[in-house]
Amino acid sequence: MLQSQLFPKTLKIAPKDATSASHKYLVQGGYADMLQAGVYTYLPLGWRVMTKISDIVREEMNAENGQELLMPALQPKNIWDETGRWESMKEVMYQFQDESGKDFGLAATHEEVVYDLVRRFINSYRDLPFAVYQIQNKFRAELRPKGGLMRGREFCMKDLYSFHLSQEDMDKYYSSMIEAYKKVYRRCGLDAKVVEASGGMFTKKFSHEFQVVSDAGEDRILYCDGCDWAQNTEISEIKSGDKCPKCGLPVKEGKSIEVGNIFQFADKYAKDMNGFVNDDAGNKQPILMASYGIGISRLVATIVEVCHDDKGIVWPESVAPFKAHLLSIKKDETASEVYKQLKNLGIEVLFDDRDISAGAKFADADLLGLPYRLVVSDKTGDKIEFKRRDSADSELLSVQEVINKLSS
Repeated sequence: MLQSQLFPKTLKIAPKDATSASHKYLVQGGYADMLQAGVYTYLPLGWRVMTKISDIVREEMNAENGQELLMPALQPKNIWDETGRWESMKEVMYQFQDESGKDFGLAATHEEVVYDLVRRFINSYRDLPFAVYQIQNKFRAELRPKGGLMRGREFCMKDLYSFHLSQEDMDKYYSSMIEAYKKVYRRCGLDAKVVEASGGMFTKKFSHEFQVVSDAGEDRILYCDGCDWAQNTEISEIKSGDKCPKCGLPVKEGKSIEVGNIFQFADKYAKDMNGFVNDDAGNKQPILMASYGIGISRLVATIVEVCHDDKGIVWPESVAPFKAHLLSIKKDETASEVYKQLKNLGIEVLFDDRDISAGAKFADADLLGLPYRLVVSDKTGDKIEFKRRDSADSELLSVQEVINKLSS
């Protein structure tokens, strides 16, 4: 991609209302643009990041036999009435009437819609278990959206729903999804803790949140560095400095960002929406459901909160919009030839071909945060200055050596 053709350009000054690193750098770098509070356009660079994250999520959900679909964001009131949530979610759900007076809501979540599908299409215990998921925008009426892209009124989410005939089978799949979620976050460059949280009104069991320790977070968790124990402070009876109930080391308390959650509804929806099948002995059994959510757009912001410095973003290679940023400081065609070679080899490269100062190009390269910076200048001669964004050191390499490094 030629940077001279990239839409839009970077901003010289960060947005005045930015209170977090992710809000500041994603808007200033031209990754996202605020239409109104809590509602953002993901610009070409930001959409490339979202796509990379979505692809990682898809791969891991498909590996767990998840089948992708797409459900309506516009939902009728009647299915929400069955569960009583039309009234209980009034404060967070956008609800309105069409010209005929019929009530609709914009999807805050999709349990009702997916369970309506299940009760109409699942006729036998032989059809269980199975899981479906989607990647789609959700809408929630946040009164005071804050944190930039961290908490919005419209956001992108992956939600998967699994359906089972027995608690044992649901527990087994639930455990496998915990491991799948860990893989997703590792691949995105994040250390996410599996945190026990309240099971709410539907079950005595814990639900599980996936939290990334960060000062930009809104949650508070207790966790142990010696093992994998962690709990949300809302349910924990332990305090910071107390012994970990699992390994005995002192636990810590910290702010964190929730990047996912998983939850067992057990037979709640079966009872509310009449979802039953006969088992192999002819006994009527509820179709059990669990749900599994990952905030795709929140992951974009979370990665920036964890991966940045005072100059800009430092993208993990797995989700970066481009692998390399090629800067031309030379007035000949050398950089253009390097760009063509890299592009022909399928290496994702952003080529800064703009007629601006070297200082401005370097500043933009740091702000955009691509994993590798390549500089062609009079000082480099027939070599290329090769530098990782997360390192202060650089080296002079031949074109072939650069290709070898970027291809590995």
